[in-house]
Amino acid sequence: MAKFELKLPKMGESVAEATLTSWLKEVGDRVELDEPVVEIATDKVDSEIPSEVEGTLVKKLFKVDDVVKVGQTVAIIETDSVNNVKEIDESDDFLRASDVALINNDKGPDEITTIEKSTQIIEEMVGEMVDDVSPVQTSDRFYSPLVKNIAKQEGVSFEELDKLKGSGKEGRVTKNDILAYIENRSKNGASPKTEIKQAPKAIVSEPVVQATATRAEDEVLEMTRMGKLIAGHMVNSVQTSAHVQSFIEVDVTNIVKWRNKIKEAFLKREGEKITFTPIFMQAVATALKENPMLNISVEGDKIIRHKNINLGMATALSDGNLIVPVIKNADQLNLVGMTKAVNSLALKARTNKLSPDDIQGGTYTVTNVGSFGSVMGTPIINQPQVGILALGAIRKMPAVVETSEGDFIGIRHKMFLSHSYDHRVVNGALGGMFIKRVAEILEGFDVNQAF
Repeated sequence: MAKFELKLPKMGESVAEATLTSWLKEVGDRVELDEPVVEIATDKVDSEIPSEVEGTLVKKLFKVDDVVKVGQTVAIIETDSVNNVKEIDESDDFLRASDVALINNDKGPDEITTIEKSTQIIEEMVGEMVDDVSPVQTSDRFYSPLVKNIAKQEGVSFEELDKLKGSGKEGRVTKNDILAYIENRSKNGASPKTEIKQAPKAIVSEPVVQATATRAEDEVLEMTRMGKLIAGHMVNSVQTSAHVQSFIEVDVTNIVKWRNKIKEAFLKREGEKITFTPIFMQAVATALKENPMLNISVEGDKIIRHKNINLGMATALSDGNLIVPVIKNADQLNLVGMTKAVNSLALKARTNKLSPDDIQGGTYTVTNVGSFGSVMGTPIINQPQVGILALGAIRKMPAVVETSEGDFIGIRHKMFLSHSYDHRVVNGALGGMFIKRVAEILEGFDVNQAF
């Protein structure tokens, strides 16, 4: 008999952890090769972890709603084969506190000591990657860097920490202690303290946060897990980038006429419906190729200029949330290829079948606010990208039409493009030239082209 470690695989370049949402197998169940064992969810996509071996599930190391780091062991599968399977050594350094603590409830003194020591080591490692709660607050009591980081994120002051009774060794406040305190505080209706970072050489006053007044007839709704993650992502983007917008009106009459003319033949030949989205995406990809300094990302004080043009396509889900699947190497696709890529990703998003690879690697994002009737919008940049383009609704508008025989008023199909970009690295000239170039490509669309 050999034991195999089923680990959380890498879910994407920016995904470091996932929430365990459901066990598909129970201890003692037979597991076949490539059969899903557990369901997990990240801030970008839901997925399943299949087994890499055949065998029997003998241990589950995490519970539903636990957060699992990439590379951590999720379960132990016992297999008859000894080839290509790592034998589990209970003293293996990989089996750390977060793994051991959830194996059984009946832990002996030696196991508890091992867990506490391992937890302290992990917390010290985490502490190297996080900031302290506040540079001006001090306390005589010891708190691990992990506890300090949680306190910082949740707005828990040192005064509150000092009043907590710790369950750890020598009364030390553990992660579970502070999480329980935060949960109880939320249930009791206490408002978390709003944290304000110190501005250099300036005095920053802390605002007073007032609790929202609720009435008996009001309904209090808990934010979904994805809703919380999206909210955090949006706030982080606003705090990171210097958002600025440019707007331009585009005459897309030629595109509307061309699509109406060929859509039935396109569907018959390609088996796909052609919408306006792939036409717009193709124009954006062309403009990015001509303006490579918008196909970049920012990491600290460095600019990463990407070779590939990977277009994110913001897509609405049935629950009202958004997800951003990515069209890889978009500048290399013709209109048929772009249409198939757009339709495929949109269908996978609606049916919750996106893979981790489908939502990673984006270098620029496009969002269609016009699909909800909006004339224009001011979208928030998808970090660490530096730009996002919003497509407004196409409307019939009276407009001045210039001809060789003079000007006249005609009915034209028009829309607004809204370009949000990071003013730290993209100046107004580049941001304006880019959106102007997209408009030129759309207005110069060839109505006689074949597909």
